[in-house]
Amino acid sequence: MAAQTNFIDIATIWLHAGKGGDGAVSFHREKFVAAGGPDGGDGGRGGDIVIVADATVSTLIDYRYKHHFKAQKGTHGQGKRMHGANGEDLILRVPVGTIVRLLDEDLQPCEEIADLTHNGERVIVAKGGRGGRGNTHFVTPTR
Repeated sequence: MAAQTNFIDIATIWLHAGKGGDGAVSFHREKFVAAGGPDGGDGGRGGDIVIVADATVSTLIDYRYKHHFKAQKGTHGQGKRMHGANGEDLILRVPVGTIVRLLDEDLQPCEEIADLTHNGERVIVAKGGRGGRGNTHFVTPTR
């Protein structure tokens, strides 16, 4: 009697790229400095979602029960011109030969994004958000 394998060749998943961190609003404060200028840092970049073809993966069983994937968000900027950390990219490994398609509201294929035919081939399917700018970017010579 042959053992039954769980071979999944079609999977529908929902992706959400990471949000960029907010820029900081901060002003330099120090003893004996009458009016310190703005010193808020930039927010970090949100993480991308990347799909990678992997020859060691033979099925889409990893996406059978988990359908929602979200990349890490960037952290907020801080005072003293400290920038926020970037969010980590989320890497999803799929078998070689996988076709990545965009679906419409009725879950019907409307656009082919990529055909991953070679081992190690990658495609960014959701780009993370840019981090916000801190108030140091809005300095003028007179104020």
